[in-house]
Amino acid sequence: MAPFDWKQLSLPQQFRELLEATRFEWIGAKEQLMESVCGQPGSNYGEVSYEIAGRGPVVEARVAKVRNGVVVNYPEPYMRRREPDSLFVVDDEPSDKPKFGEHFEHDFSALRNETLEWLSGQKLIAYAFAAGPPELRVEGLIAIPSNAAFFALALGMLQRIIPLDELATAFHPRAVIYVAPPFRHTHFGGKQVVVHNRNADLHELFAYNLYPGPSAKKGIYGVLINLAEQEGWVVPHCSTVEAVTPYDNAVTIMHEGASGGGKSEMLEQMHREADGRLLLGRNTTNGDRRFLEIPRACELHPVVDDMAVCAPSYQVDDGYLRLADAEHGWFVRVNHIREYGTDPFLEKLTALPAEPLLFLNIDAVPESRALIWEHIEDAPGRPCPNARVILPRRIVPNVIEGQVTVDIRSFGVRTPPCTREEPSYGILGLFHLLPPSLAWLWRLVSPRGYDNPSVVETEGMTSEGVGSYWPFATGRQVPQANLLLEQFERTRKTRYVLCPNQHVGAYETGFMPQWIAREYLARRGHAHFRDEQIVPARCSLLGYALHHLQVEGRMIPPVFLQVETQPEVGPEAYDAGAAMLQEFFRSELRPYLTPDLSALGGSIIECCLDGGSVTDFEQFISED
Repeated sequence: MAPFDWKQLSLPQQFRELLEATRFEWIGAKEQLMESVCGQPGSNYGEVSYEIAGRGPVVEARVAKVRNGVVVNYPEPYMRRREPDSLFVVDDEPSDKPKFGEHFEHDFSALRNETLEWLSGQKLIAYAFAAGPPELRVEGLIAIPSNAAFFALALGMLQRIIPLDELATAFHPRAVIYVAPPFRHTHFGGKQVVVHNRNADLHELFAYNLYPGPSAKKGIYGVLINLAEQEGWVVPHCSTVEAVTPYDNAVTIMHEGASGGGKSEMLEQMHREADGRLLLGRNTTNGDRRFLEIPRACELHPVVDDMAVCAPSYQVDDGYLRLADAEHGWFVRVNHIREYGTDPFLEKLTALPAEPLLFLNIDAVPESRALIWEHIEDAPGRPCPNARVILPRRIVPNVIEGQVTVDIRSFGVRTPPCTREEPSYGILGLFHLLPPSLAWLWRLVSPRGYDNPSVVETEGMTSEGVGSYWPFATGRQVPQANLLLEQFERTRKTRYVLCPNQHVGAYETGFMPQWIAREYLARRGHAHFRDEQIVPARCSLLGYALHHLQVEGRMIPPVFLQVETQPEVGPEAYDAGAAMLQEFFRSELRPYLTPDLSALGGSIIECCLDGGSVTDFEQFISED
């Protein structure tokens, strides 16, 4: 191959001018970043620091090479989780997101020039990347200081670095990321900020921090959402897995929810006790532990970890939803892996990977082996709740390439304990069945939920917004709500369930409810529930509760199916929790009632505001 000449590429003018004004290295493979991730080639440790006027050098991250990859740690605990309010928009396109000029009370153009001027004085890394599945790939560019090579590596693993030989044929960038870490301190009071500038032919992102979550991960998600909104389709915030039972029955489950809602966990095998049993739950009031025995679990074929594409070209008029993965690598949270043996599959995959991985918030020293249960501490005795590892899709066993058909669409909610003494919205049973219109409402309110490990802490019950992907979107909420509802109307054979995690009433459960639901629903296949198997939930927002549930001949105790039957909860505490949930729905749904909302959507929301029953919700979209 002839020497690579980047000047032959059709680069955006500003990007080209930046490269011409500075020293830079053009990267064409992940291995090049691995070599320089600690600064100097051959080095196994480095600190990413910047000189801040009035403060001197400030260390943003510490990077160590280990036997199974690279470990990145942030000295500042705030930087170990995504700031949920980090996104700002500067263009004049329609948007419900905060405008940069209104929030910071000055125009962005001067800061944009200052950012590019600062970058022009740095030694840079630049490369081209591709987001989305191959048939819908969105090409982009990144320019980043070379001492932050780990961040460039993270983006290149989550998306895909385009090799130089591919660039030599055709390249049409739709997005560009400029990374300027010290501006977090000099301009934004230490906060994570990502600025989006949407032009007709180029989506610019200015990332003013080095945590990949709001920019390399969710920033690119925002680019995909914006392009999809223009073309009239959806980029769901979900995981997807094909579960194959011991009897060779296969069911594909799509699991949505706010960050921390169990998406990555839906791709994991159930966590077992030392004797092989499943801990169904531990009673938080008296320590009682309930177990379940399922001798053989489903075989799991992962499809999507966090971001999917539901392009119109995928859909067939048969009543089912179809999707494909939008990512090249998965940003897997491992805070629930607290000791050796919790998840042998994931532990082996990350300890002895087929290729080097990138770990964040894991305690490891140079040349050691990073172990996913060794979380760094935010404070003495307080492990970081957002330990992560980036897994390339291609090393995940049994991963499915291309499109799949969704049989069941579930939604996960982080729920607190609920007791007579402390009522809460933790009133969800093991899982609930939802009519489509009610399932749509859950995606509009998308509770961020209890003790969320993925984002900086917020007070009280908050919403992650439409589709649970609203924090990453740059457009308007109501058009996204309409797109989701249209999708629900077209896919009437796909079924909907609601799964709690962390607690079921007074019982601490972790992610066991969604794992049990996955095992049961896969075994059940496409069969409908008989009337005697289900009952309208006491809280109508929860659709139908299960009257009884049997998995592999083992009955699930009724207290896990209908929380009001728990002695520690009772009807009064349940109703108090239901009132909290209903008020949350009302406050979050009212803003959607605008002239832009579809007539059907308006009717469904009005039904909720009026306290409609589950049978009322069933009238809006019939199931095939």
